[in-house]
Amino acid sequence: MSYGVTDSSSQRTLQNGTSPQLSPTADPGRSTEGGIRESIRSFYDRNFGLFLVFLAQTCGSIMNTAAKLLATGYEEKFHALQIIFIRMSCTTILGVLYMWYHKTPDFPLGVPGIRHLLVLRGAAGFVGLFGLYYSLTWLEISDATVITFIIPTMTALVCFVWLREPFTINEALAGFFAFCGVLCVARPTWLFPVILNDAPRVLAFDLTSEAPTAPVPVSPQQRTLAIIMSIMGTFGASTAYATIRVIGKRSHSLISVNYFAAIATIGSAIIILVHPDLHFVIPRETSQWGLIAIIGLAGFLLQFLLTEGLQREKAGRATNLTYLQLVFALVIERVIWGTTPPFQSLAGAALIIGAAIWISLQKNDPVTEERKGPVDEESRLLGNDTDVQSHEE
Repeated sequence: MSYGVTDSSSQRTLQNGTSPQLSPTADPGRSTEGGIRESIRSFYDRNFGLFLVFLAQTCGSIMNTAAKLLATGYEEKFHALQIIFIRMSCTTILGVLYMWYHKTPDFPLGVPGIRHLLVLRGAAGFVGLFGLYYSLTWLEISDATVITFIIPTMTALVCFVWLREPFTINEALAGFFAFCGVLCVARPTWLFPVILNDAPRVLAFDLTSEAPTAPVPVSPQQRTLAIIMSIMGTFGASTAYATIRVIGKRSHSLISVNYFAAIATIGSAIIILVHPDLHFVIPRETSQWGLIAIIGLAGFLLQFLLTEGLQREKAGRATNLTYLQLVFALVIERVIWGTTPPFQSLAGAALIIGAAIWISLQKNDPVTEERKGPVDEESRLLGNDTDVQSHEE
């Protein structure tokens, strides 16, 4: 009877000395609302870091698009070295100001015993960045992007040669598939003689006119050189990542990033000044200034969002999300340049990404700790090995 229920409730209230609480069935609407709110909060906590990594990849794609437009969209082209100078000078200035304000330990040169490794890390990163931006001059964004995904495979090989780390048969097979994927993307004439002759690609977009320029054929020599420079860039990036492994926790990661940015800024400026065929291009169009601002801002946001995202997210999930850059590249290429990569490029992309995921799965530990401290945009391809214990010099 209802009286029995009431009396039991009252007895429990008197014994506990607390006011009676409403049962879950007393207000089902409030209970349901609280459950939904808790579910949303739980979803937010689990995936906010992943969302920041997603935004970082978006900024990276926007930055690469702006770089390609500067390199190909005007009568006077911006060389890859000047684009690097623009982007990395912004990163250097912001990095110095941040570390000075927060009094980062060992700022600005880092621990004396590992400065030579920091210089190597910066120089190798500069080579990697140059390879990417140079390839954007002659390759579609999707092709230039997908070639960067052989970095995990090449990093494993560099670590095997330099650090004597094991290089398993699975990693060797992944490297073979990645190489086959690069051949599909490169489409050399001895392997794909018809494609380059019958299907020239659109690689220019004249921002000073109302319509895109006519299709610009890329010669086999130009495409081959771009592929070679891109592969050289992946080797430089892999060397930088291996150096990060050696440095380990002996240096604050922002100091490592600042070495990379400062060396890229100084190196690109020196090469432009001393090379007889290169010079700094002064922007003449408002759109050029806008693209320069986009490169600087998107580069900073890429660094910041990826740092924040990887601090909150497990390495494996964040690393796999970086492959969205290829999806962004395909969409941008279609919308801006009106082109779709041929089947050979898509097949090559599948091989390269599959090999990269295979490598990351080989290196992933079932018990993954969250990252501690800031990281840089390159560390995403190192999987769980970014914070491994440093090797002996």
